Amino acid sequence: MNNHVGHAWLPRTSCDVSCVADGDIADSRRLRVMLRLAVVVLLAPGAPLLCAPLPGRTHVQRAYCRLVLRCLGIRITVSGSPIRNLRGVLVVSNHMSWLDVFAIGAVMPGSFVARADMFTGPAVGIVARLLRIIPIERANLRRLPAVVNTVARRLRAGQTVVAFPEGTTWCGLASGSFYPAMFQAAIDAGRPVQPLRLTYRRADGSVSTTPAYVGDDKLARSVCRVLATPRTTACVHVESLQLPGDDRRVLAGRCQSAVQLGSPALRARRAGHGHAVAA
Repeated sequence: MNNHVGHAWLPRTSCDVSCVADGDIADSRRLRVMLRLAVVVLLAPGAPLLCAPLPGRTHVQRAYCRLVLRCLGIRITVSGSPIRNLRGVLVVSNHMSWLDVFAIGAVMPGSFVARADMFTGPAVGIVARLLRIIPIERANLRRLPAVVNTVARRLRAGQTVVAFPEGTTWCGLASGSFYPAMFQAAIDAGRPVQPLRLTYRRADGSVSTTPAYVGDDKLARSVCRVLATPRTTACVHVESLQLPGDDRRVLAGRCQSAVQLGSPALRARRAGHGHAVAA
């Protein structure tokens, strides 16, 4: 999720650690951080429930994600269109943080398309297999068709797959373009796409960049920052279901418009301040 750009074709973000708000940390209580961290560590062995697409497990996966969020001090709200209990749906969302997996998993659990370099090493590789992660090598474009085929195969099998078409993380006040590659899987499988808009908010309702995991941020620091924040709300807005059609670029554009319409990034652009939004 963290962004290290070493190839010209890779998605780029204008966000870095300077975008992330650390203001809540100074006022936090150390005991709260320690208690939350202890509970999260106790919940870690249940991580395979997040993405294992097994029959009858969706309620367990959803409950587990909600429990992890609550232990991190994060509430979740869901708004927008009704959630349809369809099989074989490609879920797409904007991308800000490692928390996104839990927030989306609490609403629409499924397999996640994730960066392959996050799952190097024997121990982490075992976890990735348990989670049924679909790895994508951002530095090797030639392997992208195989990833798309894997996603399409899972969609045909009736599994929900979650992808982040921006290809990298943003701070929450800015957003990026939706790359069309993953949408080809929905077209090939003839399955619909469910766009979600994810926003993190403070207790006063304003947009929070505290959960953002961008630039050269360290995972440990990001986790501590989230644990130290008194209260954060993960707001999941369900957009209208999109039928695949036969043009992945058109489909990506429709989903991007649906997700970014009314987003903090769009409001900032209209106001003429804040971060620039990628075209």
